[in-house]
Amino acid sequence: MTERRPYRREAEDTRREALISAALDLLAQGGPQAATVRAIADRAGVTPGLIRHYFSSKDELTHEAYRHLMIRMVDVSASKLTSDLVDPVARLSAFVASALRAPVVDPVTAGLWAGFLQHVRTDPRLRDIHAVTYLAFRDMLQSLIAALPRPVPPEQLRRDAIACNGVLDGLWLEGSVLPEAFAPGELESIGLASVGLLLGVDLLPAPKETAP
Repeated sequence: MTERRPYRREAEDTRREALISAALDLLAQGGPQAATVRAIADRAGVTPGLIRHYFSSKDELTHEAYRHLMIRMVDVSASKLTSDLVDPVARLSAFVASALRAPVVDPVTAGLWAGFLQHVRTDPRLRDIHAVTYLAFRDMLQSLIAALPRPVPPEQLRRDAIACNGVLDGLWLEGSVLPEAFAPGELESIGLASVGLLLGVDLLPAPKETAP
């Protein structure tokens, strides 16, 4: 007999992802008041009752939507660290650049993040999700910094990661909110130069030679 359970699991995961995506779409378009259970169900093409099959409450769905949003941004930057990219400087450069370009730099994503952030202080579950995803990104950045060929005491690595993460966060937010204020590639260039200056390494790509 053919084992069919994996297909059922895949279908359930897909439907769960659809509900999360629908919630994020509605939150982006109209805020919390627009993301009602019925509106989320309509957007995902399911009945409102089916939402309870995947989430115990609307709050749980909202929490998972925030987790999905944050993990997606971390994963995009991590995806640039391919196996054929072995040079430590090149790996850090690719990570920094990907954090400062689309789809990470995005007005909709920044708006969603800001909407969630105002509730992080008062919602312990959102705070936990924020802490976990922030540390996941910072730890990844710290591991890339630790691999650089420079003599640095171990206790300095955490401080370097925090400082570099602060630079990336600030540039990401400004580039997402006011994309028209920056020339193409300017955010990446500033980020690479700033992080490189903090760490004492040159992360900027070598200028292309022009033909004589």
